Amino acid sequence: MVLRRYYGFYLILLLASTFVQAQELENIFDSIEQEEVVPLLPEKMLFTQRFLWGENGLLRRSEIAPLTPLQRSREIELRRKMLVTHQVLGYVTLASMIAQGIIGGKLYNCDSCNSQEYNRIKNLHETMAGVVNVSYFSGAALSLFAPPPLINRTKNGLSSARAHKWLASIHFSAMVATNLLSDSAGESEQGRNLHRIAAYTAFGSFATATLVLTF
Repeated sequence: MVLRRYYGFYLILLLASTFVQAQELENIFDSIEQEEVVPLLPEKMLFTQRFLWGENGLLRRSEIAPLTPLQRSREIELRRKMLVTHQVLGYVTLASMIAQGIIGGKLYNCDSCNSQEYNRIKNLHETMAGVVNVSYFSGAALSLFAPPPLINRTKNGLSSARAHKWLASIHFSAMVATNLLSDSAGESEQGRNLHRIAAYTAFGSFATATLVLTF
């Protein structure tokens, strides 16, 4: 008798509870649908990054690095390590450039040197040039081919990162020119002067690019 007396009350309570749960589920689904999907790749990337790490990049198509949240977290860690190494190689390159400038100055002022002394300085200059090229272009490759960040932080006006990028285009071009003019440096006075100008431009812009990020 007691159960029959409260049967209607229990039924109403059960229906109300079911309605509340259904309403809560609907709200949850609505919030999921309205939630913004965070993109895994930034809108802007270097062409070297897009070639390897873009949505249709080489590493994506070959399935070596599938575009997943877990893989992107690994890429961000790899990016951090590559950029730290890039910075270390930058200091090594800067020190090597200074040494190369000292050796190059001695070579250009060695007109009165005997052949043995001239050849010794020339060989040292060429060896140091190899050290500069290896450290410089290795550091450049680490920056160009590092995985892209999650987002691009854009700031109005001149920033240290933006100045670093602008100077990078200058010293990269100057480094290429320095290597191309190295063969003509010993053939004529004009070739020697052009080689020196390109080398000084590479050193000046590279040193400034290193300093703007350091300080």
